[in-house]
Amino acid sequence: MAEPLTIDDLKRMARRRVPKMFFDYADSGSWTEGTYRANEADFADIKLRQRVLVDMTNRSLKSTMLGEEVAMPVALAPTGLTGMQHADGEMLAAQAAEEFGVPFTLSTMSICSIEDVASVTKKPFWFQLYVMRDRGFVESLIERAKAANCSALVLTLDLQILGQRHKDLRNGLSAPPKFTAKHIWQMATRPAWCMGMLGTKRHTFRNIAGHVKGVGDLSSLSSWTADQFDPQLSWDDVEWIRQRWGGKLILKGILDREDAELATRTGADALIVSNHGGRQLDGAPSSISMLEDIANAVGDRIEVFMDGGVRSGQDVLKALCLGAKGVFIGRPFLYGLGAQGKKGVTATLNIIAKELDTTMALCGRRDIKDVGKDMLHRG
Repeated sequence: MAEPLTIDDLKRMARRRVPKMFFDYADSGSWTEGTYRANEADFADIKLRQRVLVDMTNRSLKSTMLGEEVAMPVALAPTGLTGMQHADGEMLAAQAAEEFGVPFTLSTMSICSIEDVASVTKKPFWFQLYVMRDRGFVESLIERAKAANCSALVLTLDLQILGQRHKDLRNGLSAPPKFTAKHIWQMATRPAWCMGMLGTKRHTFRNIAGHVKGVGDLSSLSSWTADQFDPQLSWDDVEWIRQRWGGKLILKGILDREDAELATRTGADALIVSNHGGRQLDGAPSSISMLEDIANAVGDRIEVFMDGGVRSGQDVLKALCLGAKGVFIGRPFLYGLGAQGKKGVTATLNIIAKELDTTMALCGRRDIKDVGKDMLHRG
């Protein structure tokens, strides 16, 4: 196939290469998937102002996120089971992000561990934390992130209980995959994926397996993770985590102005306007539809990021115009990873950067730090 030109090209390639249960995990939402679809569709309703006869030379996408210099204001979002899209997926994605010059965020529910990623990168990456009932394990994760020199902790707030994701339930998703006839067929028809997995020892949740007492095999690990997400998580717990972490803290999962106000009182450095990619509360508004209101309310007191539905550089620009200081991409880099491994993640970043740069120029701006609401059509 010719080199991919768009994120959708990478998505089609990944669908052919990755077993259905893992592709569906990346490409699905909860319940009716209405919020998942709205995340993408609502970007299309935002129109840009075309400007002409302006100087478009010497353009720059360079910016900062949390005080860190970035090649463009885009970060790779934390995504679970990334290492099931491609062997050693988190390690490869982290390397691609580092080489490009954007942050990589490792999920608690990753296949490659904190230590795995630290072993193949030179610059600090970010770590995303889920709060478990086992507070001793939470403290252990924080200490491991510190030891790996992670430069920011991303605390996810919107997964106290798990939204029902029908595709995952129907597919019998697990890591490593179960050896049923259906799963064996899915893997057998993806030989390149299988060869990659045979070449790595990383097949399960390595941030958890071997680090929690009594959790070693798949059955106990699955049972433990299902029972461990804490439904009593509160704002008091944010303070508990902030004190133990002691570094830059990002709160992920804010979708309401009132919650954004509460987030600013925690002492966190940033928040992410997010509905978990449409994978939690189906029927919630899209992330992009809530961004402007939240940014207007708290953007002068806390750095505001967003994720959800971003599929192009144009989407990134629209989010920046509406008040985001940075944009997280999840599915786009997973498609790239599934399609072409590390090369595909680099392709994702190149596609986003090229589209962002060209669109910014055609809207009459040369520096990404100068974009704003005046670049959008309002009615």
